[in-house]
Amino acid sequence: MFSTGQLIFALLFFIAFVIIISIMYRKDKKLHKKNYRGVFWVLIGFIGFFVLLLLIKYGLK
Repeated sequence: MFSTGQLIFALLFFIAFVIIISIMYRKDKKLHKKNYRGVFWVLIGFIGFFVLLLLIKYGLK
């Protein structure tokens, strides 16, 4: 299916990608805390709304 060289390249690419993404996330962490304050409550609102829709759908059967 894949040659040994392709598998080694894929493994090294994946490791490098994860390391770079981790470094960039740590670098931007302060900026995200400043700009995206309160996003957690928006997520809670969406989840609550979805649960409400499910309760209405299955509750009215």
